[in-house]
Amino acid sequence: MTIFLVFAGLILLLLTGMPIFAALGLTATAILLLFEGHIGPVADTVYAHLNKPVLTTIPLFVFMAQIMIKARIIDDLYEMAHTVIGHVRGGLGVATVLSCTIFAAISGSSVATALSIGSSAIPQMKRFGYPERDALGVIAAGGTLGILIPPSGPMILYAIVSEASIGALFLAGIVPGLLLAVIFSLYCMIHAGDRSQADWAGWPKVARAMRKSIWAVLAPPLVMGGIYAGIFTASEAAAFGCLYALVVALVVYRSLPLTVLWDCAYQTMRTSMMVFMIIAGAAMFGHAITIIRLPVGVTEAVAAMGLSPLVFILIVMALIFVMGMFLESIAIILITTPILLPTMHLLDIDLIWYGVLLMINLELAMITPPVGMNLFVIKGITDASLGQVVRGAAPYVFLMLIGLAVLIAVPGLATWLPYSAGFGR
Repeated sequence: MTIFLVFAGLILLLLTGMPIFAALGLTATAILLLFEGHIGPVADTVYAHLNKPVLTTIPLFVFMAQIMIKARIIDDLYEMAHTVIGHVRGGLGVATVLSCTIFAAISGSSVATALSIGSSAIPQMKRFGYPERDALGVIAAGGTLGILIPPSGPMILYAIVSEASIGALFLAGIVPGLLLAVIFSLYCMIHAGDRSQADWAGWPKVARAMRKSIWAVLAPPLVMGGIYAGIFTASEAAAFGCLYALVVALVVYRSLPLTVLWDCAYQTMRTSMMVFMIIAGAAMFGHAITIIRLPVGVTEAVAAMGLSPLVFILIVMALIFVMGMFLESIAIILITTPILLPTMHLLDIDLIWYGVLLMINLELAMITPPVGMNLFVIKGITDASLGQVVRGAAPYVFLMLIGLAVLIAVPGLATWLPYSAGFGR
């Protein structure tokens, strides 16, 4: 009964439009006052969660993405992908997926990926006769890769709440992210049929397009390669990424005036403070549910039912899929993770593997109505109706479910890379 009341109260607050941090904080305050009669430990709890060096990755990766976008370094990505493979069967769709994949490895944001690539790709796709619904769908789905392919904002939040290694999670997201990109691309090629594509641009134009986009393309392997090789920690990789973006923007592109740089810093500050407030609210919520032994109660119930790890994962994935239709990804991470952690430890479920499964499920949440953020982003940058966007994205929901099933069946696709790089379980 307690778990139902806690969830019902929190979800009710979130559905009213209240900010996530406020809903988490108010729920925690109510629980503490009812069961403890005071909120004395709150300040120490919040400070302990915010006093972590790894949190520096959040503003640094956000700042890196802001610079790459504002300096228009990203604009060359779609041009390169379109020039190289736009002429093959389904090439425009494949080029869009490729652009989203590379940009996802820079921005760490699903919404930013859909918005940035969509603004360039959708007009081009329509110009070459690509059906509008298909164009809307591939952008909406390709944008979700920002959650899974590192660096990922939601992945960092999950790592902080679960105390899993950010570096291991980043590496764990690479193969599943590329797998989804391949699945999307194959669908585009099969679905294209005999539809005509753009003409072959010729080797001189291909070489010129690749040369222009090389600075954007190099960013992900330099940042993630440093982590994989053991040269950087996650925080150091984020700092290097910022330095790289600044040098490219100021020296190579020379397209970042000081006023725009100030705007990048301001947007980074706003985004980072929003995330830190959410972490503070999550810390309060986690402390409150520990006081009432909610995670322990869930663990005892699962132990009493004798659920296997696989059955438990399937049930959790189904519940998160339903929650994703109504709640934002950050809210889902911060609500479910503290409650499920003790049970995952009991069942010896790999936190890195689960984190990747969670990210794919959160990708699904971005394109499932009624609250799929990418659906509204695509609608906002086009004159299409929401119904058109939903219909275009629908096939990709099933493709992501296939990807999720593959990762559940073959955990090694997520865990092989981080553990081979020396990250312990």
